[in-house]
Amino acid sequence: MHGRPRRPAKPEDEEAASAKAAKLRDLQAQVLHNHHARTYTKEAIGLSFKLLEINPEAYTAWNYRKLAFQHNVKELSDPEAIKSAVDDELRVVEVALRQNPKSYGAWYHRKWLLSQKLAPVDFKREFGLLDKLLKMDARNFHGWNYRRFLARFMGVPDEEELKYTMDKISDNFSNYSAWHNRSILLSNLLIQQSKGFESKQKIFSEEFELVTQALFTDPSDQSGWFYHLWLLAQTSSPDNPQLIASWPSNAAKGSAPLIKEKVEQHTLSSIWSRTVPIVLYFNDPVKGLNQSSVNLKSDLEFSDDIQWRPLTMADSGYSNCWATYLQITNECSGLQEYSVEVSIPCSDDIVSRSGSNYNCPVHFTFNIQLISNDAAQGLDMFHKPVAWNCSESFQSHGNRDPIPFDLLNITSALVEQDSNWHFERLSEEIDLFRELPDDNSKFGKLTLARLLLACAAVKSRGRSLIERKGYCEEALGLFTDLIHLDPSHKQYYEDERSLVLMDKLTCDMETFMKHCSVQLQPNSAPLNHVQLCRLSLTRIGFVERLLWVQMLDLSHNSLRSVEGLEALQHLVFLNISNNQISSFTALEPLTKIISLKVLDLSFNKIGAHSIDTTRYICSSPFSHKIEASEAFEEYQKVNINVEEYWDTILFFRSLKLAQLDIKGNEVASKENFRSLVVTLIPCLKWFDGEGVN
Repeated sequence: MHGRPRRPAKPEDEEAASAKAAKLRDLQAQVLHNHHARTYTKEAIGLSFKLLEINPEAYTAWNYRKLAFQHNVKELSDPEAIKSAVDDELRVVEVALRQNPKSYGAWYHRKWLLSQKLAPVDFKREFGLLDKLLKMDARNFHGWNYRRFLARFMGVPDEEELKYTMDKISDNFSNYSAWHNRSILLSNLLIQQSKGFESKQKIFSEEFELVTQALFTDPSDQSGWFYHLWLLAQTSSPDNPQLIASWPSNAAKGSAPLIKEKVEQHTLSSIWSRTVPIVLYFNDPVKGLNQSSVNLKSDLEFSDDIQWRPLTMADSGYSNCWATYLQITNECSGLQEYSVEVSIPCSDDIVSRSGSNYNCPVHFTFNIQLISNDAAQGLDMFHKPVAWNCSESFQSHGNRDPIPFDLLNITSALVEQDSNWHFERLSEEIDLFRELPDDNSKFGKLTLARLLLACAAVKSRGRSLIERKGYCEEALGLFTDLIHLDPSHKQYYEDERSLVLMDKLTCDMETFMKHCSVQLQPNSAPLNHVQLCRLSLTRIGFVERLLWVQMLDLSHNSLRSVEGLEALQHLVFLNISNNQISSFTALEPLTKIISLKVLDLSFNKIGAHSIDTTRYICSSPFSHKIEASEAFEEYQKVNINVEEYWDTILFFRSLKLAQLDIKGNEVASKENFRSLVVTLIPCLKWFDGEGVN
């Protein structure tokens, strides 16, 4: 750790380690026995001290001491005796910290003791202990975390603590923990509008100058670069969450998606149940969308119980993308059009992770066309398999680029707020970093790329997206250089390059239209088609500009994940063949797309590895969900090997596909795989080009 080389163990070291391990096992057994027996005698507590003296990471011993302390202190009434008991525990912590200054259990125990407020706290002693510790290791984040705890506990003003971080940075600007603590303190002071911190522009200008001095003094040190990255994020992002895209967008026209089920039939008209997704996309992850924070008004007939759902794989409740699904039950005897109004007023309910409220009201209207019963009856879009390579199944509808511009425009609520200062500040930083000696500094190139993209974001705020194009082109060159300069982080740079490429392609409508067309599928309205093939994409980004897409071709790239596609709630056809997808868990976002009917996974790497760890380390593995156990029990009853196919089961049972192509993957050659998929997707009509009985 921290550059210390490993040395081979000597025979005497191995003997000492064995003896220490034996002693530890004996002590652990005795402490566990006392813990279970609730024995809190002086001798029993002494054994826990001996254990922690050797191994401060024995969490059970710390928990035992908490229970013992609470039990014994109840019997004390004399304040001096209570203070003595607290001091004894604090000394135990100090002994443990001498053994391991980064012991989580020891630091937590000390904070817990002081939080009990059983005796006056000797702050001089506590800060003295911290000073000694930080002189030994100025970057010990446990010590800095404890200092923040003490400062809050004692009521030390953030301004004083900010001066302390400056002292530590002046001693050694490589002190990452001091820079980190500075970012926390500055955030608090700016949010509270403390005296001297009213002007965000003034404060960040000074901070940019401070960190730039550190960076130019030693460009190879990482600490300043991370602080500069934090400053960059504060400068290029709006203070409050804002809606940047929606679909349907303002003035858009669309038809209800595929008919789900027939509810009732009369002689002259029918009532059909249709599902119309409404998607809202914010610049930052937010929570709190509900019926009161988002108002819907329409002459369509749908349930009053509108539920907004976060389209994210995590369970935090925060998401950039939110959707609701209108279950429409209007009577319809002909082609009819209905308007839907969406209003999002300023709301205390909608909150970002930083605690900022939504304060940019938006109102937009779109139209929905409902198909009559006569037109809808008997429609079958999938009476033959869909082909992707210019076959008879698809034909261009009219010319190459018939999609109107208002269809492609996003609904933007972004306003120019201090944009001029942000742009000028970032431009100055770009000029500075271009002067940095070109000694192939990966930090310099990476920061310059980030500055360019931040500048693009600020300059295009409230203006045309085409303002971003030049910045994207330069950033692409820098990420290409970084891939060769720093191969150990190749995947990260490839992902960043993919995001910039997606930005460049979709910010310029003239360029983007070369990738767009309208495809005509039999028995269907024309489909909005986007083709992004053979671009070496490893990651998908800027999906807020693709919410209107119904047919997407991402084949022949290097995608390892499809995260982001869950926002495309109107997507019906998806081709991600010939990529680097290695497991079904990497495809979990697709389970949230209710309209998906055709999926091509051919020639990926699903099942190629006998032990595929990505099945278990995805952001939200299927197996962690409560409903998973119910599904497994259901399929075990019909003799399906759940242990081998658990991710297959949980992925495909969530889809309602009409066509699936999965040839060219190792998993497709497994015995009974085809029959398993057909069982999991009862509505499947075509499997690898063959009809399903």
